[in-house]
Amino acid sequence: MGAELKQKPVKLFTSIIFRDEGILENTERKLEKKYGKIEFVVWRGSFDFTDYYYPEFGRPLRRKLICFKKTIDLIDVCNVKRVTNRIEDRTRINEKRNVNIDPGYVTEAKMVLLTTKDYSHRIYVGKGIFAESTLFYRDGSFRSWPWTYPDYAQAELISYFNKVRELYRKV
Repeated sequence: MGAELKQKPVKLFTSIIFRDEGILENTERKLEKKYGKIEFVVWRGSFDFTDYYYPEFGRPLRRKLICFKKTIDLIDVCNVKRVTNRIEDRTRINEKRNVNIDPGYVTEAKMVLLTTKDYSHRIYVGKGIFAESTLFYRDGSFRSWPWTYPDYAQAELISYFNKVRELYRKV
């Protein structure tokens, strides 16, 4: 029988898809209030990998990736997605969201996204939330799985998550 080991805390990040700069700033303030100081931003750009959000948000869309200085316990990750869902809901106008917040975490071995949608490669972590190993670390860099969203597989985002991993290793 294996021994139960206490798991090391993980490095929390969020991907924020938005159109309006004011809503982004409000979203960041709420996230900082809940999860502490933003440690690393760097990547910010247009979001045009899918038209999925256009009917709800309009276009053009942008994305900002942020990670937080403070780590969180793995036991709490399902609550992070629930918090970000509530923040999204508070931005609704005429039943439409104005921001999409996809939280996740980084460890030395992987980058994981949290979602409310089940699929064959996602694991239920509780309270209606699933976790997906989106990137894995091997031979000095993160790499994508066959199911990884194309935007997360691009070189710029791989580089971003490699830097987040470096910050995590210094914890």
